[in-house]
Amino acid sequence: MIAVGIGPGTENQMMKRELIEQYLQPLTPLPTALSARGGLRHPIRCILFDIYGTLFISGSGDLRLSQQNSPSYDRIEQLLAKYGITRSPRRILATLCEHIEIRHDELRQQGVDHPEVVIDRIWRQVLEIDDQSVVRQFAIEFELITNPVSPMPHLESMLSGCRQKGLLMGIISNAQFYTPYLFSWFLNSEIESLGFDPGLLFYSYRFERAKPSLALFEMAADRLHSKGIEPTAVLYVGNDMLNDMYPANAIGFQTALFAGDRRSLRLRAEDPRCEDLRPDLVLTDLGQLDQHIGLPPGGQR
Repeated sequence: MIAVGIGPGTENQMMKRELIEQYLQPLTPLPTALSARGGLRHPIRCILFDIYGTLFISGSGDLRLSQQNSPSYDRIEQLLAKYGITRSPRRILATLCEHIEIRHDELRQQGVDHPEVVIDRIWRQVLEIDDQSVVRQFAIEFELITNPVSPMPHLESMLSGCRQKGLLMGIISNAQFYTPYLFSWFLNSEIESLGFDPGLLFYSYRFERAKPSLALFEMAADRLHSKGIEPTAVLYVGNDMLNDMYPANAIGFQTALFAGDRRSLRLRAEDPRCEDLRPDLVLTDLGQLDQHIGLPPGGQR
């Protein structure tokens, strides 16, 4: 296994907004056909969030990177040239997918139900570059080209409201090493300073398990149990009925489907696991969360 680790100075440089400023473009959510509805069954003490498509707009949509006339394809070609890589974007993408599948197969053979890769390890193999700092910088730029991101409206004020009401906050998200950088780039603050509990950050790459595996949710429930918080006092917010609502509901968390952006809303109506699944809340704006949180025992404000 290739070790991951670079000096803190290099890591901080990669986190600086000016290094990736060219890729940070504002995005606007696309309305969905759903309306806000529902209510919580019990007062909550903790909120756990998905990231992509929930806290941040994820602009990848249905982009097909294999299409040679894709704008992202052209930008990938420029990125490869910047790093002195002479292979074509098509070849790089094919090799990337090949290495991801190889690692997925290895993890499945180890009994992992929904494998996740550590993307900088994969890129190190694909690019055949030994310098981990260079690999990570390339991975960040590639990600921002192929999956542009921007904060959801009212993200910062919503997080501030949760902090003010004394709620524990955490994350369960399919993510990579660069995902926490989003908070620094867009909100100018480290994730812990925004109110997230360092012990409640469950990123898929750290465990090589992805949602909708129950594993990340079980770990979160165990961690919260040690703090005296039972699943019914936890709200999980996510944009995907299968990846988010299904495992959260199975663990016993209350659930909120975030339906604020058509790009990322995943109803999964064709999946039998979601057929009879109903979230406690449907939110079309993060600002709507405020009316459901901070209730004292008994449910009255």
